[in-house]
Amino acid sequence: MLQRLQDFLGSDLAVDLGTVNTLVAVAGEGVVVNEPTVVAVTQAGGQDLSGGCAIGHLARQMLGRTPESISVVRPMREGVITDFELCETMLRYFLRKAQRRRWSLRPRVLVAVPGSITPVEKRAVYNSFYRAGAGRVLLIGEAKAAALGAGLPIAEATASMVCDIGGGTTEVAVLSMTDVIASASVRVGCDALDAAVVDNLRRRHNLRVGLPMAEWLRMEIGSASPLDEELSEEVRGIDAVTRLPRRATITSQELRDALASPLEQIVTSIKSVLDQVSPDLAADLVDQGMTLCGGGALTRGLDRYLCQRTGMPVRVAFEPLLTVARGTQLCLENLAQ
Repeated sequence: MLQRLQDFLGSDLAVDLGTVNTLVAVAGEGVVVNEPTVVAVTQAGGQDLSGGCAIGHLARQMLGRTPESISVVRPMREGVITDFELCETMLRYFLRKAQRRRWSLRPRVLVAVPGSITPVEKRAVYNSFYRAGAGRVLLIGEAKAAALGAGLPIAEATASMVCDIGGGTTEVAVLSMTDVIASASVRVGCDALDAAVVDNLRRRHNLRVGLPMAEWLRMEIGSASPLDEELSEEVRGIDAVTRLPRRATITSQELRDALASPLEQIVTSIKSVLDQVSPDLAADLVDQGMTLCGGGALTRGLDRYLCQRTGMPVRVAFEPLLTVARGTQLCLENLAQ
């Protein structure tokens, strides 16, 4: 009876608290909130704009286009909270948006966190969610949530491998019998890929661009492995010498060279996980291969690149951006039973 009352007056929520995007799923309904992890604040008072509306999509549109009186802040960096007050404000907005009723009980929240998170960083997640309105906060590793969301048979006595390339971190894990056998968490993700593009444009073309432009360029023509037909795109920015706006034509080959260093770090983390597993589990991976998810999985040719570097079959999960949120929701629903 008490559980039925809880279900009627409140909602259990699954949260993928990402560096770039935050997703909130409601048990039994799916993902109901998918917004950028961004908040716009005034410089004078540090207050969020528009009564809390300048959070998520609206704040993301302001990035790089605001006057000095307004600052657009990302309260998460490399998978951990860096600005506690703004993160609390953002989470309160997202949790209220996900709630089915205007008046409801404080929800139970299951949060996916990186495997490299420290006890102090975990405590920051607990405190931020409690202050944002959660009644109870539980944590789950992103790698396990990603494996569940990708539909891998982690309950069976066979090896399943997942690589979740998020905005700030990359989670690599081998799972079997519902447990993590070996894992690695490196603070390299889509942000590092975009920063590499920005650095490459500045060095090769004396052109300064922002991270949003670098992200767009990476998604449009970026690739991890050679293409059958190389692509090119015109990019606009500021000349580093004259300080005047200008354009430059960038090729997919240039971007591939720029992405080589952060991708090599991801390959190193994958190899370190493979070194930790037993020969029998490693033999399973020869056939089972590895599943890619997260925003980085959308990089053109990344599955082929990792297959060449590791010798394993590599596939991209269905809707890789939603994989962790779906897995967290699935775990939450089973937790409620």
